[in-house]
Amino acid sequence: MWTLRHLKYETKRLTLLLKVKIYDKILLRVSKQKKGIMKMPTLTELLEAGVHFGHKKERSHPKAKEFIFALREGIYVIDLEKTQSGLESATEFIKKEVALGKRILFVGTKKQAKEIVKELAESAGMPYVNQRWLGGTLTNFETIRRSIKELERLDAQTKTPEFQAITKKEQKLVNDKLAKLNNTFGGIKEMKSLPDIVFVVDANREEIVIAEAVRMNIPVVGIADTDANPEKINYSIPANDDAAKSLQLIMGKIREAVEEGQGLVGKTEATAPKAEIQEQKETKKDETDKKVIQKEK
Repeated sequence: MWTLRHLKYETKRLTLLLKVKIYDKILLRVSKQKKGIMKMPTLTELLEAGVHFGHKKERSHPKAKEFIFALREGIYVIDLEKTQSGLESATEFIKKEVALGKRILFVGTKKQAKEIVKELAESAGMPYVNQRWLGGTLTNFETIRRSIKELERLDAQTKTPEFQAITKKEQKLVNDKLAKLNNTFGGIKEMKSLPDIVFVVDANREEIVIAEAVRMNIPVVGIADTDANPEKINYSIPANDDAAKSLQLIMGKIREAVEEGQGLVGKTEATAPKAEIQEQKETKKDETDKKVIQKEK
């Protein structure tokens, strides 16, 4: 049996869903007029995925208030319109930068994000970190590269006939060391230089990553729950970073942006000179017109 309190809560929830669906229909009409902009999740989809659930008031960051819609029973509710806006800005930025050949380092070390980050990065051919972040990965990259070279050396060693000739005990020592290095550096072993962009799944958990990126002047895109400081992120996506459904929805759109950007690689570079030539032609035409006017005077 439902209590009166449960009935009131369910009535409010259904009323909110109805309002959101009506608002979504209006937004859908507007979005159809926008060409070239990736379709964003509707407010209904965001709501059903639990993107709006923030943290308790005492656990939230004071600078996250601009993204908060309301406080319900001591828990902050994220403004989903701000989520849509932040996600749209982030995806457009990623799409544009990937089209220019830029590389993104994806970081997600929490349990819910590990597989999502790995799958997205590997499918896009991008570097990633889904285990413990090793301090200095960005600020002390040369040292990290030495460890990666050691990983590559051991990996090559295991494929030689000489490796098969050594004792099983020695093979186990090498394989254990290789597994340890692969666990730490496996996602970034193809990263020959610093990334152009860093994407973090949990801005609060990955604050060391953000600090290193800021120090190295690398733009940061990230999912920021109410416990994070959004001011440290260049492109902040206010959303629930704990729920698996929320992460799947947000990261799904990030994946689309990366794929669309990769589909534009070469096209962007090819059209750039044409735009410059056109601009030069227009400038010359303006100069010619000015000379004609002066002669007539």
